[in-house]
Amino acid sequence: MRIITGSARGLKLKTPKSLDIRPTSDRVKESVFNIIGGKVSGAVVADLFAGTGNLGLEALSRGASKAIFTDNSFTSLKLAKANANLAKLTAKAEFYRMDATVALDAFRKKGLGFDLIFCDPPYNRGLVMSVLVQIDYGGILLPDGLIVVEHSRHEPILSELSTLCQVRVERYGETVISFLTRDI
Repeated sequence: MRIITGSARGLKLKTPKSLDIRPTSDRVKESVFNIIGGKVSGAVVADLFAGTGNLGLEALSRGASKAIFTDNSFTSLKLAKANANLAKLTAKAEFYRMDATVALDAFRKKGLGFDLIFCDPPYNRGLVMSVLVQIDYGGILLPDGLIVVEHSRHEPILSELSTLCQVRVERYGETVISFLTRDI
């Protein structure tokens, strides 16, 4: 697992010793960043279920102005911080050890908004829709913002969202990447 391009290009990231963390593969990550292209430059990013910090760090390396990493695992957050330090991107990073839905509520109360939200929860635990409902309700996605959700093909995005709409879906075996925007 490495940073693909930008200021930390080629940096090999620290990976977990256990199987509790499932980092996004370089192939899938490269495809995601090719799709989102110019949305990264200057963006304020949320990396929910951050794990190693792989997605948020790639965004920072490509020119995002700030990334907020959340994970409820002490081990994951420690790994994400270590990777941010290796990439020399800690000045643009904030780390919060908390559940994603709790974090989203806290961000809403603080008036934070995001241009880009990465959501990569553990597969098949019902977390995808609960987080999307929280984002939908919270209004933290800025008007031209984008949500990138990595999920299992067995956990589809349902159409019960009032302000968010799915605009693109890419499949990579068991992994599905869904792209959502605000429906304005």
